[in-house]
Amino acid sequence: MSSTANHYYNAKDLAKFPEIGRVNKDLADKFFAYYGAVMAEGALSEREKALIALAVSHALKCPYCIDAYTATSLQKGADEAQMNEAVHVAAAMAAGINLVHSVQMNNKIDELSI
Repeated sequence: MSSTANHYYNAKDLAKFPEIGRVNKDLADKFFAYYGAVMAEGALSEREKALIALAVSHALKCPYCIDAYTATSLQKGADEAQMNEAVHVAAAMAAGINLVHSVQMNNKIDELSI
């Protein structure tokens, strides 16, 4: 049995990403144009953007994106320590975002405990 038979993500499927336009090429073309413009050198370097994308990939749990942006980050000159730190920034943000919602819980407790 193939090692990919029991999980949903197959690394080879990443190469099929351009096929998102097989039904609506116009929208796919617009997405890829937008994506290309966003990821191009600008106020942030391509390396910085790749590190941001790598962190977001982890935060949103996209294995395809993690594979792609690990490679892109290395190609753009990031090292393993920078990549690891970017992932930790994403993890810290995710934890803080979850924890700050405890304020909502506390507000409801205060409201119901009158």
